[in-house]
Amino acid sequence: MRLAHALIAKSIAETILIGSIAVVFYASTFPPTYHGWAEPLPYEIAGWAVNQATQAERLEVQLFIDGKFVSSATANQSRPDVVAAGWAADEWHGYKFNLPSLNAGPHEATVYALHISAGGKRQTLQLLGDPVKFVITPNGDAKSEAK
Repeated sequence: MRLAHALIAKSIAETILIGSIAVVFYASTFPPTYHGWAEPLPYEIAGWAVNQATQAERLEVQLFIDGKFVSSATANQSRPDVVAAGWAADEWHGYKFNLPSLNAGPHEATVYALHISAGGKRQTLQLLGDPVKFVITPNGDAKSEAK
C-alpha cells in the first residue's frame, strides 16, 4: 500500500513540475502583456500595438491578408486614443499598412506583434486583437464587413 501511495505522490509531483514548466515557457514565449487592435480604412489597415510590460518599446508588427504575409512595420506612429483609453503611457504605438492590390470581395487581415525571447534565439508572432474582416469594393476601397 505504501508503494502505491508513493507512486501516486510521485506522479502528482511530476505533473505539477511539468505543468509549471509549460506555463513558464508559454508565458515567456507568448506574453499576456501584448495588446493591440486593427481596423480597415479605405486604402490601408491601421491600428495600434503595445507591450504593457515595457510601454516605451516600439513593437514590430506584421500584416497578413488571407493568411499570406504582406508587410512588416514598427508601431511608432501617433495614436492619442491609445493613451486616452489607458493602454499606454505615450501615444507612439500606432501603425498603418497600405493595402496591396486585392481582388474585389471579402478578405481577412491579421496583425501580429513580433516577440523576440530567449536572448534573440526565439521569435514568435502574437495575434493582436481579432482578425479584421473587410470587403474590397469594385473601385478598390476597403470597407468593414457587415457582421
